[in-house]
Amino acid sequence: MKKLAAFLIAAALVVLALIGVRKVSEKENNAEEVIEVTEKQQTVSLNIAYMPNYAALWAVLTGIDQGYFADEGLDLQLYEFADGPTEIAAMESGSIDLAYIGHGAHKLCITGSAKIFAPQQINTSDYVIGLKSHGVEKLEDLKGKKVAYASGTSSEASLRSALEKVNLSFDDIEAYEMEVGNMVSAMASGTIDACATWSPYTMQITTQIDDAVKIEFENGTTSLASWIALPDYAEQNRDVLVRFSKALYKAMDFGSKEENYEYVAGLVAKQTATDLEVNLFQTEDAEWFNSEKIKTGLEDGTLKDDYVNQQQTFLNAGAIEKEVPLEDYILFDVIEEALR
Repeated sequence: MKKLAAFLIAAALVVLALIGVRKVSEKENNAEEVIEVTEKQQTVSLNIAYMPNYAALWAVLTGIDQGYFADEGLDLQLYEFADGPTEIAAMESGSIDLAYIGHGAHKLCITGSAKIFAPQQINTSDYVIGLKSHGVEKLEDLKGKKVAYASGTSSEASLRSALEKVNLSFDDIEAYEMEVGNMVSAMASGTIDACATWSPYTMQITTQIDDAVKIEFENGTTSLASWIALPDYAEQNRDVLVRFSKALYKAMDFGSKEENYEYVAGLVAKQTATDLEVNLFQTEDAEWFNSEKIKTGLEDGTLKDDYVNQQQTFLNAGAIEKEVPLEDYILFDVIEEALR
């Protein structure tokens, strides 16, 4: 009987020990789950720079509206800027975290000011516009004329490419630097003869001024638009860039569908306080990317070819001094991880 009692006590102790181990294990697992949930609930606030047009806003506003950024634990505050160089200056001052840039500001990425972490589209809305009453109807007519451009932007890049097309340079024109938003009134008053600008200003000038003519020219330029961060920020916040890109690509998958153009144009119209029709007009201003196009572009090399072509445009125009490896300023690893 004593042996039986001892055996039963020992067995009971083993069972209690196992229960204790199980409870400890459950407690540890629960603690891990709590930690994981807490980490998921942590929200990162980001100050985002944009320009007031459809091209800059279509994807980021869609991502906010559809909750894609919120799903990634990101809270976006949007701030309007006139152009890419001004955005980068604000990033350097610490007031902006991430920014959308058009073609012209990519020069600053090539020269080391910022890193590209997400491509968004190829713009087709940069034009040179002349006044017929001032004798400007084709590129050759720009010689000796007063031509407005916005320094460091796609406006300058387009103008240089246009001049190069007809064997002219800035020395052959009276180049007049001004903010792109002021070009509409300058053209209307006739204080300039021509300008290089982008949408929606191209539409405003050609619809408001009877003798304004949009000069078409083909020069092989790839006018990419991308999202950027400063080099130090990118290094210290790689996870944030991946999360932002994941949400952005989901938004691009939604916004790049033609059946969603009007809905997205409505979001942009509200943000910019402009008419819906104005923004619907701008849906034809670019080749809008989606995640599949970017993924395919990485696999077959066409995405890199586009950025190489863009850099060559700056080289041809003398805007940069030497060729720079794409990997020096484009975070292809972030693009790839976000697509996974």
